[in-house]
Amino acid sequence: MFDHRFRAAWTLLWLCVTTATTANAAGPRASFKLNAEDTFTSPDQTLRVEQYSKELKDQGVLYQFWSFDSDHRHPFLLNPGEGDDLAGYAAGFRFSPDSRWLVRMQKLGAGYQTLFLYRRKGYQFSPATTKPLGDLAWDYFFGTPASEGMHRDLGDPYALGHAFVGLVKGMEENYAWMDQHWPDSRYIVISLSFDTQGEKPAPWIEGWRCVYDLKTGAFSVPPDFAENNEKAIKNPPPQSN
Repeated sequence: MFDHRFRAAWTLLWLCVTTATTANAAGPRASFKLNAEDTFTSPDQTLRVEQYSKELKDQGVLYQFWSFDSDHRHPFLLNPGEGDDLAGYAAGFRFSPDSRWLVRMQKLGAGYQTLFLYRRKGYQFSPATTKPLGDLAWDYFFGTPASEGMHRDLGDPYALGHAFVGLVKGMEENYAWMDQHWPDSRYIVISLSFDTQGEKPAPWIEGWRCVYDLKTGAFSVPPDFAENNEKAIKNPPPQSN
């Protein structure tokens, strides 16, 4: 589990993103190998995200995520704060339909995942939130009535068993399959799941949904999600005496 360091790295990224531009000019170092099958291209075909990895012997693998223009120029490192001491995992990426936003789906460990949100400016990206988007989604969920009876360690959002923040499919198509008719590139649909740990049984969730508004930076639950979210809340079976 690398969640503590990922959150620390997200804070460092805010400090590094400006100074990293000059250092990024040369692109990935020779010690990093391109994972060609994990390349993502923006809908406007002007940018692509590539993943590079380096073996760290007993420490696992270090991943770097770089963006380039269509001619493989203007290299920009998306995760400069995640240094060489951080073993990690490959990630998935999705662009908004207007190519202005980028979501990173980052595995943290077996059954654990979070989301990072980036805002595009030219050929570069910057963090769009002060904390990982996944952390903000948990903050929102535990402020809703749906979380009644569920427990969260405020000092460690990932103390929940197998805390998984997912991006619901369809962002690149503006969630047309949901028949919501939302404004173009306005919302991100997020799915939250965790299971129970410890000796005391407690409710948990499997696929509870909310939306993040890219314009206002606010979370909400559309009325059409009510049926899904009701089914997503799981309760432990009654205990026999």
